[in-house]
Amino acid sequence: MAIENRARNSQSWQVSRHTTNFFYGIFVSFPLALALPAAALQVQLSPTNPQLGDTLSVMVDVTQQDNQPPTVVVGEKTYPAFAVSPNKYRAFIPTTPLETAGTRTLKIAGDGQVKNLSVKLRSRKFPIQRITLPPGKSADGATEYELKRVAAFKALQTPEKYWDGKFLAPSKARISTIYGVRRYYNGKFAKDYYHRGVDYAGGTGSPVTAPASGRVALVGKVSQGFRIHGNVVGIDHGQGVTSIFLHLSRINVKEGDFVKAGQLIGAVGSTGAATGPHLHWGLYVNGQSVDPVPWRTQVFE
Repeated sequence: MAIENRARNSQSWQVSRHTTNFFYGIFVSFPLALALPAAALQVQLSPTNPQLGDTLSVMVDVTQQDNQPPTVVVGEKTYPAFAVSPNKYRAFIPTTPLETAGTRTLKIAGDGQVKNLSVKLRSRKFPIQRITLPPGKSADGATEYELKRVAAFKALQTPEKYWDGKFLAPSKARISTIYGVRRYYNGKFAKDYYHRGVDYAGGTGSPVTAPASGRVALVGKVSQGFRIHGNVVGIDHGQGVTSIFLHLSRINVKEGDFVKAGQLIGAVGSTGAATGPHLHWGLYVNGQSVDPVPWRTQVFE
């Protein structure tokens, strides 16, 4: 009987020891798993050698499913990051001719991590023009209604992305004035001015088409007080990207219409502050005018 009891006690001790070791292994391995380093935040920046007027694209890959988009900060300004695919977000950072070339530091936060990137923004020389405008054609003649409507349009940051692929030229006419030109108006240098778009020297009545898909978010007419922009159409391409078309002689769309790339939206004219018939196409990213040319030569996701 004593031998049998000793055998039972021995078996019970062995089971207890194995059970203890099993749970000990769990509690030891669990904090070790938590201590493993998280994967580094994945960020891609393009173009890699930007110049003034370019649009910087910041792609951020995240792994956590907390429905919180990453944040992208430059200086004191935070730029919206929009989802472009599962676990991938993109933010656009506009640059303009009024900025100073040099190094920009980007602070990207996501997945509980923060990553700092530096990019060198190259300088760029912009031509200078001298423009003489007759009375009533200067920017000083803009109406408050006109300025408020246009400012609200340029500030749009619709979450949906409507465009797909490269942007198209909105006119088949030759380009008469490129983006970024600095100007003297009636002999006075416009210090805070630069040509916010591309001009096409089309004849009155020649077609103007949408460069990319989007929703018509602005239609303005001279009769409504659009003295500087003239007859104007604005297309919201989504995610902070908008196109505006000035000086039109005819408008073929209405606010709320959804247009596709290449669709007719109006005709070239000389309404508003224009010295002759031409189309002005301005491309805005997060409220700032950027050079449209890169959007026609490369794909922005």
